[in-house]
Amino acid sequence: MLRRMLLAASASDRVRQLTVSAPYTRDVVARYVAGEDAGAAVETTRRLQASGLRVTLDYLGEDTTDADQAAAVAAEYVALLGRLGSAGLGRDGAAEVSVKPTAVGLHLPEHGTKTATANIARICAAARDAGTTVTVDMEDHSHVAATLAIVRELRADFPDLGCVIQSQLRRSAVDCADLAYAGSRVRLCKGAYNAPEAVAFTARADVDRSYVRCLRVLMNGAGYPMLATHDPRLIKIITAQVQLTGRGSAGFEYQMLYGVRSAEQQRLARAGATVRVYVPYGSDWYGYLVRRLAERPANLAFFLRSLASHR
Repeated sequence: MLRRMLLAASASDRVRQLTVSAPYTRDVVARYVAGEDAGAAVETTRRLQASGLRVTLDYLGEDTTDADQAAAVAAEYVALLGRLGSAGLGRDGAAEVSVKPTAVGLHLPEHGTKTATANIARICAAARDAGTTVTVDMEDHSHVAATLAIVRELRADFPDLGCVIQSQLRRSAVDCADLAYAGSRVRLCKGAYNAPEAVAFTARADVDRSYVRCLRVLMNGAGYPMLATHDPRLIKIITAQVQLTGRGSAGFEYQMLYGVRSAEQQRLARAGATVRVYVPYGSDWYGYLVRRLAERPANLAFFLRSLASHR
Protein backbone atom coordinates (compact mmCIF):
# COMPACT_ATOMS: atom_id res chain seq x y z
CA MET A 1 0.00 0.00 0.00
CA LEU A 2 2.81 2.44 0.91
CA ARG A 3 4.57 1.67 -2.37
CA ARG A 4 1.42 2.37 -4.38
CA MET A 5 0.87 5.64 -2.53
CA LEU A 6 4.42 6.76 -3.25
CA LEU A 7 4.20 5.83 -6.92
CA ALA A 8 0.94 7.76 -7.19
CA ALA A 9 2.69 10.72 -5.54
CA SER A 10 5.43 10.58 -8.19
CA ALA A 11 2.80 11.53 -10.79
CA SER A 12 1.09 14.23 -8.69
CA ASP A 13 1.89 17.84 -9.62
CA ARG A 14 0.55 19.05 -6.27
CA VAL A 15 2.71 16.70 -4.20
CA ARG A 16 5.66 17.50 -6.47
CA GLN A 17 5.30 21.22 -5.78
CA LEU A 18 4.95 20.71 -2.03
CA THR A 19 8.05 18.49 -1.93
CA VAL A 20 10.23 20.62 -4.16
CA SER A 21 9.43 23.78 -2.21
CA ALA A 22 9.78 22.25 1.26
CA PRO A 23 12.59 23.53 3.51
CA TYR A 24 15.65 21.26 3.69
CA THR A 25 14.53 19.10 0.74
CA ARG A 26 17.35 20.14 -1.59
CA ASP A 27 20.01 19.46 1.04
CA VAL A 28 18.72 15.90 1.37
CA VAL A 29 18.30 15.42 -2.39
CA ALA A 30 21.99 16.26 -2.76
CA ARG A 31 22.76 12.91 -1.12
CA TYR A 32 21.06 11.08 -3.99
CA VAL A 33 21.51 13.44 -6.97
CA ALA A 34 24.97 14.58 -8.07
CA GLY A 35 23.96 18.14 -8.93
CA GLU A 36 22.06 20.15 -11.49
CA ASP A 37 24.61 20.34 -14.31
CA ALA A 38 27.15 18.27 -16.22
CA GLY A 39 30.06 19.83 -14.37
CA ALA A 40 28.77 18.44 -11.07
CA ALA A 41 28.16 15.06 -12.69
CA VAL A 42 31.72 14.91 -14.06
CA GLU A 43 33.23 15.81 -10.69
CA THR A 44 31.14 13.15 -8.94
CA THR A 45 32.26 10.65 -11.57
CA ARG A 46 35.88 11.55 -10.99
CA ARG A 47 35.52 11.08 -7.22
CA LEU A 48 33.73 7.73 -7.49
CA GLN A 49 36.24 6.38 -9.99
CA ALA A 50 39.08 7.38 -7.66
CA SER A 51 37.52 5.11 -5.03
CA GLY A 52 37.44 2.12 -7.40
CA LEU A 53 33.87 2.38 -8.65
CA ARG A 54 32.42 2.64 -12.14
CA VAL A 55 29.60 5.02 -13.02
CA THR A 56 26.51 5.34 -15.19
CA LEU A 57 25.14 8.87 -15.51
CA ASP A 58 21.46 9.70 -15.95
CA TYR A 59 20.31 13.18 -16.97
CA LEU A 60 17.03 13.44 -15.10
CA GLY A 61 13.82 14.00 -17.03
CA GLU A 62 11.15 11.94 -18.78
CA ASP A 63 7.80 12.10 -20.58
CA THR A 64 9.02 14.75 -23.03
CA THR A 65 6.25 15.70 -25.45
CA ASP A 66 8.11 18.40 -27.39
CA ALA A 67 10.51 17.53 -30.21
CA ASP A 68 12.82 20.45 -29.47
CA GLN A 69 13.07 19.42 -25.81
CA ALA A 70 13.81 15.82 -26.83
CA ALA A 71 16.60 17.09 -29.07
CA ALA A 72 17.90 19.27 -26.23
CA VAL A 73 18.09 16.25 -23.91
CA ALA A 74 20.04 14.33 -26.55
CA ALA A 75 22.36 17.31 -26.97
CA GLU A 76 22.94 17.37 -23.19
CA TYR A 77 24.05 13.73 -23.32
CA VAL A 78 26.31 14.37 -26.31
CA ALA A 79 27.97 17.28 -24.51
CA LEU A 80 28.32 15.23 -21.31
CA LEU A 81 29.97 12.40 -23.22
CA GLY A 82 32.33 14.87 -24.84
CA ARG A 83 33.41 16.02 -21.39
CA LEU A 84 33.83 12.44 -20.16
CA GLY A 85 35.91 11.59 -23.22
CA SER A 86 38.13 14.68 -22.92
CA ALA A 87 38.77 13.90 -19.27
CA GLY A 88 39.52 10.23 -19.98
CA LEU A 89 36.69 9.18 -17.64
CA GLY A 90 34.79 7.13 -20.20
CA ARG A 91 37.67 4.91 -21.25
CA ASP A 92 36.73 1.21 -21.45
CA GLY A 93 33.25 2.00 -20.17
CA ALA A 94 34.44 3.29 -16.80
CA ALA A 95 31.70 5.93 -17.01
CA GLU A 96 28.75 5.38 -19.32
CA VAL A 97 25.31 6.99 -19.63
CA SER A 98 21.74 5.79 -19.08
CA VAL A 99 18.95 7.20 -21.25
CA LYS A 100 15.17 7.09 -20.85
CA PRO A 101 13.39 6.76 -24.21
CA THR A 102 10.57 9.09 -23.13
CA ALA A 103 13.14 11.79 -22.34
CA VAL A 104 14.31 11.78 -25.96
CA GLY A 105 10.97 11.63 -27.74
CA LEU A 106 9.16 8.30 -27.31
CA HIS A 107 6.01 10.10 -26.09
CA LEU A 108 5.80 12.52 -29.00
CA PRO A 109 2.32 12.41 -30.56
CA GLU A 110 3.84 11.86 -34.01
CA HIS A 111 6.86 9.70 -34.89
CA GLY A 112 7.78 9.19 -31.24
CA THR A 113 9.59 5.90 -31.72
CA LYS A 114 11.46 7.20 -34.76
CA THR A 115 12.52 10.35 -32.92
CA ALA A 116 13.65 8.47 -29.80
CA THR A 117 15.60 5.99 -31.93
CA ALA A 118 17.39 8.77 -33.81
CA ASN A 119 18.24 10.65 -30.62
CA ILE A 120 19.57 7.54 -28.87
CA ALA A 121 21.65 6.78 -31.97
CA ARG A 122 23.23 10.27 -31.65
CA ILE A 123 24.03 9.54 -28.02
CA CYS A 124 25.50 6.13 -28.90
CA ALA A 125 27.75 7.68 -31.53
CA ALA A 126 29.03 10.22 -28.99
CA ALA A 127 29.59 7.42 -26.47
CA ARG A 128 31.61 5.47 -29.00
CA ASP A 129 33.79 8.53 -29.60
CA ALA A 130 34.29 8.81 -25.81
CA GLY A 131 35.30 5.15 -25.54
CA THR A 132 32.22 4.14 -23.59
CA THR A 133 28.69 2.76 -23.80
CA VAL A 134 25.00 3.57 -23.38
CA THR A 135 22.26 1.74 -21.49
CA VAL A 136 18.62 2.33 -22.40
CA ASP A 137 16.53 2.59 -19.25
CA MET A 138 13.21 0.77 -18.95
CA GLU A 139 10.21 2.81 -17.88
CA ASP A 140 6.65 1.74 -17.15
CA HIS A 141 5.16 -1.47 -18.56
CA SER A 142 3.47 0.29 -21.49
CA HIS A 143 6.89 1.16 -22.97
CA VAL A 144 8.57 -2.25 -22.80
CA ALA A 145 7.82 -3.43 -26.34
CA ALA A 146 8.83 -0.11 -27.93
CA THR A 147 11.99 0.14 -25.84
CA LEU A 148 13.15 -3.37 -26.70
CA ALA A 149 12.39 -2.71 -30.38
CA ILE A 150 14.59 0.41 -30.27
CA VAL A 151 17.41 -1.59 -28.64
CA ARG A 152 17.15 -4.35 -31.25
CA GLU A 153 17.30 -1.84 -34.09
CA LEU A 154 20.24 0.13 -32.71
CA ARG A 155 22.30 -2.91 -31.74
CA ALA A 156 22.89 -3.49 -35.45
CA ASP A 157 25.18 -0.44 -35.39
CA PHE A 158 25.94 -0.31 -31.66
CA PRO A 159 26.16 -3.91 -30.45
CA ASP A 160 27.27 -2.86 -26.95
CA LEU A 161 24.04 -0.93 -26.31
CA GLY A 162 22.67 -2.02 -22.94
CA CYS A 163 19.06 -2.39 -21.88
CA VAL A 164 17.13 -2.83 -18.63
CA ILE A 165 14.75 -5.59 -17.54
CA GLN A 166 12.48 -5.20 -14.50
CA SER A 167 11.79 -8.35 -12.51
CA GLN A 168 8.42 -7.04 -11.35
CA LEU A 169 7.00 -7.67 -14.83
CA ARG A 170 5.67 -11.14 -15.54
CA ARG A 171 7.25 -11.24 -19.00
CA SER A 172 10.78 -10.55 -17.79
CA ALA A 173 12.17 -14.11 -17.55
CA VAL A 174 11.28 -14.63 -21.21
CA ASP A 175 12.82 -11.28 -22.15
CA CYS A 176 16.01 -12.23 -20.29
CA ALA A 177 16.20 -15.50 -22.21
CA ASP A 178 15.86 -13.59 -25.48
CA LEU A 179 18.61 -11.17 -24.44
CA ALA A 180 21.14 -13.59 -22.93
CA TYR A 181 23.36 -13.79 -26.02
CA ALA A 182 27.02 -12.96 -26.55
CA GLY A 183 27.71 -9.24 -26.45
CA SER A 184 24.35 -8.37 -24.91
CA ARG A 185 24.44 -6.11 -21.85
CA VAL A 186 21.39 -6.37 -19.57
CA ARG A 187 20.74 -4.48 -16.35
CA LEU A 188 18.40 -6.45 -14.11
CA CYS A 189 16.48 -4.47 -11.49
CA LYS A 190 13.26 -4.97 -9.53
CA GLY A 191 11.41 -2.05 -11.11
CA ALA A 192 9.92 1.11 -9.67
CA TYR A 193 6.78 1.87 -11.69
CA ASN A 194 3.12 1.18 -10.98
CA ALA A 195 1.77 -1.66 -13.10
CA PRO A 196 -1.49 -3.65 -13.04
CA GLU A 197 -1.49 -7.17 -11.61
CA ALA A 198 -2.22 -8.59 -15.05
CA VAL A 199 1.29 -7.68 -16.21
CA ALA A 200 3.26 -7.36 -12.97
CA PHE A 201 3.91 -9.12 -9.69
CA THR A 202 2.61 -6.98 -6.86
CA ALA A 203 3.90 -8.86 -3.80
CA ARG A 204 7.49 -8.16 -2.82
CA ALA A 205 8.27 -11.88 -2.42
CA ASP A 206 7.03 -12.59 -5.95
CA VAL A 207 9.14 -9.76 -7.38
CA ASP A 208 12.18 -11.18 -5.57
CA ARG A 209 11.50 -14.71 -6.87
CA SER A 210 11.19 -13.32 -10.38
CA TYR A 211 14.50 -11.48 -9.90
CA VAL A 212 16.20 -14.77 -9.01
CA ARG A 213 14.68 -16.52 -12.04
CA CYS A 214 15.91 -13.73 -14.32
CA LEU A 215 19.29 -13.73 -12.58
CA ARG A 216 19.80 -17.43 -13.27
CA VAL A 217 18.88 -17.00 -16.93
CA LEU A 218 21.35 -14.13 -17.37
CA MET A 219 24.17 -15.72 -15.38
CA ASN A 220 23.88 -18.94 -17.37
CA GLY A 221 23.66 -17.06 -20.68
CA ALA A 222 26.40 -15.67 -22.89
CA GLY A 223 25.74 -11.97 -22.25
CA TYR A 224 26.99 -9.51 -19.64
CA PRO A 225 24.65 -9.23 -16.61
CA MET A 226 24.49 -5.90 -14.78
CA LEU A 227 22.82 -6.74 -11.48
CA ALA A 228 21.12 -3.76 -9.90
CA THR A 229 20.13 -4.40 -6.29
CA HIS A 230 20.81 -3.26 -2.74
CA ASP A 231 19.03 -6.25 -1.22
CA PRO A 232 21.45 -8.21 1.02
CA ARG A 233 19.61 -11.47 0.36
CA LEU A 234 19.85 -11.05 -3.39
CA ILE A 235 23.52 -10.12 -3.16
CA LYS A 236 24.14 -13.43 -1.35
CA ILE A 237 22.25 -15.26 -4.09
CA ILE A 238 24.31 -13.45 -6.74
CA THR A 239 27.49 -14.53 -4.94
CA ALA A 240 26.30 -18.14 -5.07
CA GLN A 241 25.47 -17.83 -8.77
CA VAL A 242 28.93 -16.43 -9.47
CA GLN A 243 30.45 -19.52 -7.87
CA LEU A 244 28.10 -21.91 -9.67
CA THR A 245 28.62 -20.37 -13.10
CA GLY A 246 32.33 -19.68 -12.71
CA ARG A 247 32.01 -16.08 -13.85
CA GLY A 248 34.95 -13.89 -12.94
CA SER A 249 34.67 -10.23 -11.99
CA ALA A 250 34.99 -9.29 -15.67
CA GLY A 251 31.90 -11.33 -16.54
CA PHE A 252 29.27 -9.31 -14.66
CA GLU A 253 28.84 -6.26 -12.48
CA TYR A 254 26.85 -5.02 -9.53
CA GLN A 255 24.97 -1.76 -9.88
CA MET A 256 23.77 0.43 -7.02
CA LEU A 257 22.30 3.88 -6.64
CA TYR A 258 24.30 6.96 -5.74
CA GLY A 259 23.82 7.68 -2.05
CA VAL A 260 22.41 4.25 -1.15
CA ARG A 261 24.52 1.64 0.70
CA SER A 262 27.79 3.33 -0.17
CA ALA A 263 29.70 1.17 2.32
CA GLU A 264 28.42 -1.97 0.61
CA GLN A 265 29.54 -0.61 -2.75
CA GLN A 266 33.03 -0.19 -1.36
CA ARG A 267 33.00 -3.61 0.30
CA LEU A 268 32.13 -5.36 -2.95
CA ALA A 269 34.71 -3.35 -4.90
CA ARG A 270 37.45 -4.15 -2.37
CA ALA A 271 36.53 -7.83 -2.70
CA GLY A 272 37.34 -7.61 -6.41
CA ALA A 273 33.86 -7.19 -7.89
CA THR A 274 33.02 -4.66 -10.59
CA VAL A 275 30.62 -2.15 -9.05
CA ARG A 276 28.88 0.61 -11.01
CA VAL A 277 27.05 3.48 -9.33
CA TYR A 278 23.94 4.92 -10.98
CA VAL A 279 24.43 8.69 -10.70
CA PRO A 280 21.55 11.00 -11.63
CA TYR A 281 21.95 14.72 -12.20
CA GLY A 282 19.75 17.60 -13.30
CA SER A 283 16.98 19.74 -11.85
CA ASP A 284 14.06 17.40 -12.65
CA TRP A 285 14.74 15.07 -9.72
CA TYR A 286 11.31 14.67 -8.12
CA GLY A 287 9.99 11.61 -9.99
CA TYR A 288 13.32 9.82 -9.68
CA LEU A 289 13.52 10.41 -5.93
CA VAL A 290 9.97 9.27 -5.15
CA ARG A 291 10.38 6.06 -7.15
CA ARG A 292 13.55 5.30 -5.21
CA LEU A 293 11.62 5.75 -1.97
CA ALA A 294 8.89 3.43 -3.25
CA GLU A 295 11.31 0.61 -4.01
CA ARG A 296 12.04 -0.19 -0.38
CA PRO A 297 10.49 1.06 2.87
CA ALA A 298 14.04 1.33 4.24
CA ASN A 299 14.77 4.00 1.64
CA LEU A 300 11.80 6.05 2.85
CA ALA A 301 12.85 5.69 6.49
CA PHE A 302 16.38 6.77 5.58
CA PHE A 303 15.06 9.78 3.68
CA LEU A 304 12.82 10.84 6.58
CA ARG A 305 15.69 10.48 9.05
CA SER A 306 17.81 12.61 6.73
CA LEU A 307 15.15 15.30 6.68
CA ALA A 308 14.90 15.21 10.47
CA SER A 309 18.65 15.58 10.82
CA HIS A 310 18.49 18.91 8.95
CA ARG A 311 15.86 20.46 11.23
